Amino acid sequence: MLSPVRSGSWALGSLGFAGLLLAQEAPQFTRIQALTDREVTLQLTATRSQHYRLETSADLVRWTSLLTLLSTGSDQHTDSAAPYLDSRFYRALEVSGPDLLTGDHLATDDGEVIIHPLNHASFIMRWKGKTIYADPVSAAGPFTGLPKADLILVSHSHGDHFDSATINTVRGPEAVIIAPQAVFTSLSTTLKALTVVMTNGATANVLGLTIEAVPAYNTRHTKGEGNGYVLTLGGKRIYMSGDTGNIAEMRALPNIDVAFVCMNVPYTMNVNEAVTAVRAFRPKVVYPYHFRNQDGSFANLTTFKRLVGTDLFIEVRTRKWY
Repeated sequence: MLSPVRSGSWALGSLGFAGLLLAQEAPQFTRIQALTDREVTLQLTATRSQHYRLETSADLVRWTSLLTLLSTGSDQHTDSAAPYLDSRFYRALEVSGPDLLTGDHLATDDGEVIIHPLNHASFIMRWKGKTIYADPVSAAGPFTGLPKADLILVSHSHGDHFDSATINTVRGPEAVIIAPQAVFTSLSTTLKALTVVMTNGATANVLGLTIEAVPAYNTRHTKGEGNGYVLTLGGKRIYMSGDTGNIAEMRALPNIDVAFVCMNVPYTMNVNEAVTAVRAFRPKVVYPYHFRNQDGSFANLTTFKRLVGTDLFIEVRTRKWY
């Protein structure tokens, strides 16, 4: 199913793939709605338990992958990039194969990155057949059916970011672990042999990508004990904050394409602090994550998105983390 959406008048329509599939078998965009903030909500009706890739185009010639999903029969997705584009066309294609990972797609100069949120501070990225886990812990599970890790990034030693038993569960046979010294000290002899210790300011080249350890600290996290990380792969720079405050080092990060930014009180930033930081370093895409507060409530992502605004062309992607 192929559906165009044009900004300005927001004219909506659809073009079918005539003769390829029976109507009842083809994936269908049964609802396309332009929202008041110019985002677009898509409702896809398709065969349950089949994987589909949603793609976008501005000219019906060049197509870019938007996301891969496992259909529940009827699925909704909000395209938060739409406000920054003059035109947007969509199509949905059924896909199959081993080790399919659902999530958002990021085009790079050397293949696509798939971004798969798990829970709280934990997420997975897959690039060129390699799987990268960020802060995997048991609360993010179950991990059944997910590819094993080739690279594991651990930001610091707190239990919602580091769990050695989970690392043992998700690691592949030749996995590399990146961690600060405080985490390394707590690892088993087996895991220590797989680990590269990184301190703030250090750089490493692993699996064809570059990793920079950047500061992550506040009044509850001592400077130098934990890391944020900037990964450079295929020419794209992806930042994960770990636990941090609104620090000068984060506000000065250059050329970030995708950022995962924490916001929960009292442990990291509140919404206003996170907004200030994001508007300072201006990632092209930001994922608010790690947003469950101490009292069990959640940071207000609607407020965060509104305050980030659209004037700096920062796309805010809110996803299911809890």
